[in-house]
Amino acid sequence: MISSNDNQVFEFKTWDISAAGAFVITEEKFSQGTRFKLDLKVPSNRIKKLTGLQSLLEGEGSVVRSSPIGVAIQFDKKCQILTLKGP
Repeated sequence: MISSNDNQVFEFKTWDISAAGAFVITEEKFSQGTRFKLDLKVPSNRIKKLTGLQSLLEGEGSVVRSSPIGVAIQFDKKCQILTLKGP
């Protein structure tokens, strides 16, 4: 999470990841407009099989919707997908 006064680091599970945003599963409450910088390891057996690498998705965005199980984050622009060396 990014705020104007300090940075906090959280570990979350996600689903519905796309170039436009992601849904973050959390019991923490975040208000609409809360800023996030996400660094997500994206499991992809297909990518790993073809390249031997894992991928990392990076994106910054804001909370656009909250639910009892998490928040939807919309990225400011298309996210960047990087490759990481596998173990």
